[in-house]
Amino acid sequence: MKTVELSVEGMDCASCARHVAQALESVPGVCRVEVLLAAQKAVLEVDPTHPPAPEALRRAVEAAGYRVSQPEASPAATSHSRRIAALLALVFGTVLTVVVLGEWLGLFEELTARVPLPVGIALVVLMGYPVFRQVVQALLQGRILAYTLMSVGALAALLIGEWPTAAVVVFFMRVGDYVERFTTEQARRALKGLSQLMPRRARVERQGELVEVAAEAVQPGEVVLVRPGERVPVDGEVLEGTATLDTSALTGESMPVEAGPGDAVLAASLVRQGYLRLKATHTGAATTFGRILHLVETAEANRSNTERLADRFSTYYLPVVAAVALGTYLLRGDVMATVAVLVVACSCAFALATPVAVLAAIGAAARQGVVIKGGRYLEALARADVVLIDKTGTLTLGRPRLTDLVPLNGQSADELLALAAAAEYASEHPLAEAIREAARTRGLPLHRPEEARPLPGIGIEARVDGHRVRLQRLSDTEAFPEAAVLAAEGKTLILMEVDGRPAALLGAADTERPGLREALDVLRQMGLHHLELLTGDHPRAAEPLARRLGLRCRAGLLPDDKIRIVREYQRQGHTVVMIGDGINDAPALMQADVGIAMGSGTDVALDTAAVVLLRNDWHQLPALFRLARRTRRTIAVNLGFTALYNLVGLTLAALGYLPPVLAAAAQSLPDLGILGNSARLLRARLSAS
Repeated sequence: MKTVELSVEGMDCASCARHVAQALESVPGVCRVEVLLAAQKAVLEVDPTHPPAPEALRRAVEAAGYRVSQPEASPAATSHSRRIAALLALVFGTVLTVVVLGEWLGLFEELTARVPLPVGIALVVLMGYPVFRQVVQALLQGRILAYTLMSVGALAALLIGEWPTAAVVVFFMRVGDYVERFTTEQARRALKGLSQLMPRRARVERQGELVEVAAEAVQPGEVVLVRPGERVPVDGEVLEGTATLDTSALTGESMPVEAGPGDAVLAASLVRQGYLRLKATHTGAATTFGRILHLVETAEANRSNTERLADRFSTYYLPVVAAVALGTYLLRGDVMATVAVLVVACSCAFALATPVAVLAAIGAAARQGVVIKGGRYLEALARADVVLIDKTGTLTLGRPRLTDLVPLNGQSADELLALAAAAEYASEHPLAEAIREAARTRGLPLHRPEEARPLPGIGIEARVDGHRVRLQRLSDTEAFPEAAVLAAEGKTLILMEVDGRPAALLGAADTERPGLREALDVLRQMGLHHLELLTGDHPRAAEPLARRLGLRCRAGLLPDDKIRIVREYQRQGHTVVMIGDGINDAPALMQADVGIAMGSGTDVALDTAAVVLLRNDWHQLPALFRLARRTRRTIAVNLGFTALYNLVGLTLAALGYLPPVLAAAAQSLPDLGILGNSARLLRARLSAS
């Protein structure tokens, strides 16, 4: 299959996206269509042997009432949009004031009497032509739009000669159309801002010259130069130069990162100081940033149950309103009350209530280095009651630290540590690095041994300053009383011998991640009391850590065991969150209702986890749960406000208490309420505060 992308303008809610998908699916050669409301584009899988013509795709989209556009909007266009928004707000307020005063003072009756009806009809048709055209196109295709009923209401007002009423209805119909677009545009703002962080151009060395090309034209293996103040256009490995990088676009981390020869650098990182000459490893959409951007844009495909329910409700809502309008006319014979019923109904607000809040939450998270793959996962996080946590790389740093050195032969701890560090001088074993790091921390000199011989599966033997030094794992703790105490704390034991006699016991343990305990305490305060450690480590290493952190513990597990445990909880009706590093626990992350990969932008993590935290910050975990719960509350308020508005509005209109002109003016209120309420999510912070 061949993939084709189209940028589509004019989509405001899920029903719009559905109409575009249906239109494109009818084009010969199109096999599958996925419409991304957040990204304002359609992704098509087409038959490579008989691909559809671009003109045929454009006609299909336009026939559905939408537009095919250029994919990128410039900052100037965004600024222009804001100016238009301010102007329309001013016009909206002015016209609303005139409408209210005109209704109370009887000015519309005077206007009807003085202006000929044909002139009024022409004015209404001219003002409403773009919307009327969409409505007619939809009706010819057997579809009903949100503005179909308002158009019928305007037509009914014209038929009884109330052209000023029809004109006001059409004006507010146009304003409402803009408000809906502005509402969804504001929700997409964070995602658009994210996409604009990727540089469009790159400097590449080709045939001995430095040429500037489009960033997506860079090929893996080519050499790219990045100067101060520029963003890195590709994922690559530094060949030459050093630089201070701002990686906040990827991770949300404000602290600068130093990069030099041999280091991996990710696209969208900003070079604050220095310069980099690097070899491209991934380019364009294949970069880590490109993949993250794609995941965020396609997140709406993973829709929550609330979104699906709201979409179904909005589908049935318009026929219900039509029935109420018909009943009003049959029972009361009041054409203006019937028009008011048709005009006041706001079905799009039901469809907007959930996705606008979800888009705002996902966008806010993405700006701070948290990738959430869809509303369904936010919904699951909000109701989660079981949290399962992997140990190595998640709770701990995944590298040992020397915690204890117990002398056994009367020598000082510093003397023994210096001998041990010298013996391990060239070893690459993690425990050897822990010993050397402990010596460096104490300011001890690191001497090269006269000779060193590794003992596979046992340890190392070396000659240091004329002494024969041997370090080996200790499995029998009964020979040394101190060993039993250290073993009970879950520490790895190393016996050090000098000249064939026991000289010291060394204890090493994996290091807890910073902020871990505080984060777990906050999770408990939020009501998440079922926190459980799942690990493949030996119980002797895992259980002491679990006790210190107040976690339940299951140790010695295989990957299949973790999947079985997740399924066990799910069968009991629990909503399960699995937190891991996204590598060795990938199957369990996929099985859980929400899999969270911490501190990982790897391909495996991005493919398997529902949520990816690009930096190892445990403070983000409680903030993520708070964001999910806040999003759920926001959606509930949006839906409640919309339902209350429609219930009150329809009742007042049907009883004749709400004139059509005021009904038209009020029609945009739910959209504005949804925008104002959901916009607060854009300011959500995923941090310790």
